Amino acid sequence: MATRKSMWILLGILVISGWVLGSASPAPAETMKYKFYTWVIKEDMVQIPDEEGHRVGYAKRGSFYVFENGEVATIDHVVLRDFYKDKGTFSQYVTIKFEDGSTITIKSRGTSGGPDAKWESEILKGTGRFQGIKGTHSAKAKYLPPDGALGYGEGIITYTLPGK
Repeated sequence: MATRKSMWILLGILVISGWVLGSASPAPAETMKYKFYTWVIKEDMVQIPDEEGHRVGYAKRGSFYVFENGEVATIDHVVLRDFYKDKGTFSQYVTIKFEDGSTITIKSRGTSGGPDAKWESEILKGTGRFQGIKGTHSAKAKYLPPDGALGYGEGIITYTLPGK
């Protein structure tokens, strides 16, 4: 008799636990949309002798983001490129620095076709109010002639933060 009663109690605990745990939903993803402006600080490209117009190199860029909510952030931006006749692939690391000292660091891969570029990114880490951040980032840019040193664009960061 005690065994049967214990089984009913255990079953009741499991059902209630499943209901409570199953009803807890993860925090919804938030987004931050922004426009940005960027310029070259330092750049070096080297010709690869396999075919005409093949160059690889890196650039350090400065940027600032203006978010929809009016917040402004500065950017540390390092780009690695592999281009054939001004078109190709790139990877980049971007650290967004907010006025309160919080940061978000992102790693991106993308393509550039002349003055246009687009990329997808993963968020690597955050500090301050973005500690524990997870998510993605996408953006597109247009670089101005004659050399693409200046550019502008827009993007969106989609993220979740750990529960408090």
